Amino acid sequence: MQRRLFSIALVLGSTLGMSYAPAQAQDAKVLRLSTTTSTENSGLLAYLLPSFEQKYGIKVKVISVGTGKALELGKNGDVDVTLVHARQLEDKFVAEGWGIDRHDVMYNDFIVVGPTSDPAGVKGMHDVLGAFKKIASTNVKFISRGDNSGTDVMEKAYWKEVGTRPQGANYVSAGLGMGEVLNMAAEMNAYTLTDRATYGAYKAKTGLAIVVEGDKRMFNPYGIIAVNPEKHKGINYKGATQLIEWITSPEGQAKIAAFKPAGEQLFFPSAGK
Repeated sequence: MQRRLFSIALVLGSTLGMSYAPAQAQDAKVLRLSTTTSTENSGLLAYLLPSFEQKYGIKVKVISVGTGKALELGKNGDVDVTLVHARQLEDKFVAEGWGIDRHDVMYNDFIVVGPTSDPAGVKGMHDVLGAFKKIASTNVKFISRGDNSGTDVMEKAYWKEVGTRPQGANYVSAGLGMGEVLNMAAEMNAYTLTDRATYGAYKAKTGLAIVVEGDKRMFNPYGIIAVNPEKHKGINYKGATQLIEWITSPEGQAKIAAFKPAGEQLFFPSAGK
């Protein structure tokens, strides 16, 4: 009897020009988000996403990698939306037609951290290029992300402006996420460039100190971009749009501002500014 009713439903659906989908497919509401390690390691997404998921009935599957890889996942159609922080790469992603509907979300800043003994003598500097010059000219180690992340892109731009960088074994290209690089810097008594949010999450574990901050060149904006549904079949563009609208809405922006682990605000809302 059950099979007969199912057949009748299919026939009626075809006759009326309706499509029939099994209930299981209708209930599978999943949004794939590629994002940077900073939003994941800092705890921001674990704090933000449950509110969105509850409101829209969508489960967000987070893939946390460097910005370059996050955008590559979008190009391949492996995610529906991406939240990253490398404006030059973001603009290229959109210009090439892989992404649409880019919006500013928030910002924080980069800082240089290193051992408390500060062998390069850069502690208290507010000129990142001057600090990088001193680090390059001193026999100290610098750990690079080396993963084409937003942080890695920014760091490479600083060395290019300086015209030099640490030589030989003093420059370590890790090819790892920010958390792992901070652990490496602590173990190797080295310096590194990091976003402030991830440093905050790893500060107690690593014992590294902030040595350079406050340079306007270290401003670190984040943008959210929907993957272009015309490039790949099956992209959840509706869900991507809902996340973009929510995270840039007064509700989403207020939650970003309220995220203060240990009482310190790590991200500052910027939608519509």
